[in-house]
Amino acid sequence: MGYRETYEAWLADPYFDAETKKELEGIAGDEKEIEDRFYRDLEFGTAGLRGVIGAGTNRMNFYTVRKATQGLANYIKKQHMEEKGVAISYDSRHFSPEFADSAALCLAANGIKAYVFTSLRPTPELSFAVRYLKCAAGINITASHNPSEYNGYKVYWEDGAQITPPHDKGIMEEVRNVTDWANVLTMELDEAKEKGLYQAIAEDVDGPYMEEIKKLVLRQDCIDSHGKDITIVYTPLHGTGNIPVRRVLKEIGFEKVFVVPEQELPDGDFPTVGYPNPETEKAFELGVALGKEKDADLILATDPDADRLGVYVKDAKTGEYHPLTGNMSGCLIGEYIISQKKEKGTLPSDGAFIRSIVSTTMADAIAKAYGIELIEVLTGFKYIGQKILEFEESGKGSYVFGMEESYGCLPGTYARDKDAVAASMFLCEAAAYYKTRNMTLWDAMLEMYEKYGFYTEHVESVTLKGIDGLKEIQNTMKRLRDNAPKTMGDYSVNRIRDYASGKIRDLSTGEESGTGLPESNVLYYELNDNAWVCVRPSGTEPKIKFYIGVRGTGFEDGEKKAKALLEEIRKVAGV
Repeated sequence: MGYRETYEAWLADPYFDAETKKELEGIAGDEKEIEDRFYRDLEFGTAGLRGVIGAGTNRMNFYTVRKATQGLANYIKKQHMEEKGVAISYDSRHFSPEFADSAALCLAANGIKAYVFTSLRPTPELSFAVRYLKCAAGINITASHNPSEYNGYKVYWEDGAQITPPHDKGIMEEVRNVTDWANVLTMELDEAKEKGLYQAIAEDVDGPYMEEIKKLVLRQDCIDSHGKDITIVYTPLHGTGNIPVRRVLKEIGFEKVFVVPEQELPDGDFPTVGYPNPETEKAFELGVALGKEKDADLILATDPDADRLGVYVKDAKTGEYHPLTGNMSGCLIGEYIISQKKEKGTLPSDGAFIRSIVSTTMADAIAKAYGIELIEVLTGFKYIGQKILEFEESGKGSYVFGMEESYGCLPGTYARDKDAVAASMFLCEAAAYYKTRNMTLWDAMLEMYEKYGFYTEHVESVTLKGIDGLKEIQNTMKRLRDNAPKTMGDYSVNRIRDYASGKIRDLSTGEESGTGLPESNVLYYELNDNAWVCVRPSGTEPKIKFYIGVRGTGFEDGEKKAKALLEEIRKVAGV
């Protein structure tokens, strides 16, 4: 059935409510809009669902949420895990609580108990809740840092990580198999509660989650002596981080925490930023203004579901606030944790620092300096969670720290997703520790560059929307595979990793070896002089992403090399 027929079927079918039909009638004369809403089903990928809110098969709405949940319920039943239940959380986006209940009532109608948070919670707490409540799975209604018109649906498995093989493919297949809306079940809320299939959760999970994070503190003595002297400005960017971030900082001893008032309360419109991404300069405009007013040592921002952390740190010599990239803040926290464990004699001999393949290779230098293993995984924090599970099941390897360049890290194993609440705590703890050495966090960052080298990374995303955009992304990846570059600007290409084929090719010898990682549509170029380039389509947005990393002799040299290399890969890719 074509998109026009599907559109008309939704208008005619009594299954769809009057409000949905009214919205669809409003676009009757817009053929392009009808096509975009109905040319495909909103894809349930390895990260779940993410899309623009609205009526249609290619939109986030009650029907697509229920359909995804029916597929998940079918898979859970096939695994004979329905007695374990499913934990559900949501963020501040439009329809997030309603989508959460829609998923819960579909599960209930399938005889699977839903544990639903009474109000918005961070993504990492959902990961913790799945493990704490011993659930079969978890659902988080969020679109992370996407613009306000988006929402999403992330699925977690019983280990607390987002779904990985074989469960991701199994769930995706079950969702695809739901082709008849009549097979998508639901139940009234009162009936679900009466049957014990819907249970509200709140402080009974919040408290244990906070306690697990606080157990990770390494230098409480530094917080006790200097925590009162550290001034912190924080913004939750209208999202879920406000209560947990403030709570953990207060409970461990930080007294001077100022929240950006205009961005404190949840608001799905994200009125002060529009694009609530802590990677962007605009997201920090109000925070930096308040930081200057309060003479803050550091300024923190978490995205709407509080799994990503952005930070600005003060240069005491100039008074300037410097933004830290996700690579910089990840390495700063990682170096602090590893160095303190080393000093205390608690760094395991089989310890591992895990990073995604598109993250800075400064992490490799840190791991080498402390004699622990550096492990690369594919992009997506679930692969870091998967490694933690492997360590636990095999008894070989000890997780010390994990990070990815997209402003996410995890300092413990209580959860299996990146946690901006814990990252905020550790940056503030590190600030107190360095204060005992008469250093700022910026001083600590400079010390790392002097020790390991001036690593510089850049990422650029090219948005290509709709059917034509999807084709262009596919064609770009094909061009790069068919015409493998041997040089990129001043750099020679030493090896090419193609994660789709699972092969690494050495261009000087022609020898091939395996990547050792799961199949993924990613190309990675190892260049001379510690440089690298990676190209991949986004798994959650209509974008193709270009990542580059270089090592320079200083900040200016690194930036110059990075920008030149980024321009070169764009030229090679033809985008």
